[in-house]
Amino acid sequence: MIQYDNPPKEEWPTVLKRPTQTVADIESTVKRVFDAVQQEGDIAVQKYTQQFDKVSLGQIQVSIEEIEQATVSVPEELKVAIELAKGNIERFHAAQRTEKVSLTTSPGVQCWQEKRPIQKVGLYIPGGTAPLFSTILMLAIPAKLAGCNEIVLCTPPDSDGIVNAAILYTADLCGVTKIFKVGGIQAVAAMAFGTESISKVYKIFGPGNQYVTVAKQLATNHGVAIDMPAGPSELLVVADETADPAFVASDLLSQAEHGVDSQVILVSTSREMIAAVEKEIETQLVVLPRRDITRQAMANSRSIYVENDAIAIDLINEYGPEHFIICTKNEEFYIDHVQNAGSVFVGTYTPESAGDYASGTNHTLPTNGYAKQYSGVNLDSFMKSMTFQKISKEGIKNIGPAIEQMAEAEGLQAHKNAVTLRLQKLGIN
Repeated sequence: MIQYDNPPKEEWPTVLKRPTQTVADIESTVKRVFDAVQQEGDIAVQKYTQQFDKVSLGQIQVSIEEIEQATVSVPEELKVAIELAKGNIERFHAAQRTEKVSLTTSPGVQCWQEKRPIQKVGLYIPGGTAPLFSTILMLAIPAKLAGCNEIVLCTPPDSDGIVNAAILYTADLCGVTKIFKVGGIQAVAAMAFGTESISKVYKIFGPGNQYVTVAKQLATNHGVAIDMPAGPSELLVVADETADPAFVASDLLSQAEHGVDSQVILVSTSREMIAAVEKEIETQLVVLPRRDITRQAMANSRSIYVENDAIAIDLINEYGPEHFIICTKNEEFYIDHVQNAGSVFVGTYTPESAGDYASGTNHTLPTNGYAKQYSGVNLDSFMKSMTFQKISKEGIKNIGPAIEQMAEAEGLQAHKNAVTLRLQKLGIN
């Protein structure tokens, strides 16, 4: 980790710089794949699957037989763990349902708001070095609770054209409609445009590498919504002298192992704690199976000493972390003052891993500072709000003259006439 001691505020943008490429660096590649998929459909999808994933597929949709085989091969202990997580995630997201909002704004003027599910959604599930079947729980469960009619899932196959068994089992368990062996840019493009095999969807969800993130952003230019720009994983831990350095180190390493472009940050008001955590990182790192990946991510990471909690929270809000862990005696201060974070983990016994898997909160969160303006995935992410209104004769009498005045002031005579004709029908000139 790169160490900083009391960096002045004007240096914070440099200190907190993320190890990601800019959109301009990779946008040309994304556009090339998008154009090909839009024009050639499945042919382009298979071509880029061969190029990027090194596998040729005759059939890109996962068959019922493949799902059945996967279900048999998943260990029972893992199935029990997935069921436990599924229950917690279902309970937390079901509790997010809101009632219809209805109000009489003026006598005779009734307005109400109701929510409707997004009919067709696409889920992108990373595969590669870490097949994230847990992300299916985070996306498919709220999609089903919301009432989405079609849930399409795309995930990259391995070099043998096989999708991880836990991914197939979890997708089937959570009610995914169709599963495709497609990853990367071509998967996002296929869901954005639709192909002979893959349905066009209305909104795309799920994390991915920088190419997937840019592909999702580009998809918004083609009439498709996205959950958020969710790129490489990141974590910020704030710890004072009361924290357990072994726990802090384990949390930092847990996110660093996601990928070489992940980033973790330790902010502390104790130089001794920083030193102790650095020592623990080296001790724990040597026994990790993904230590080569983790070590590269740690090279992009930071430990930052600051003088007090006030400076710390300002720096944290400036960074806007995807995951934020609070390990301080003054935890209420950070809870009350954090403004920009995807998900917050409070206390010594609240590892970020809990949110990744089984506590019930959603782990699909905004990265790269987007926590300043985006929420993490929740039940409402799979729904849209619709407003309704019904106006009686009394109601149009009450608000009609105001509408006429405002429409005329804006120079929109037809708007005024739509009200005037009704008022005249009621005998009001």
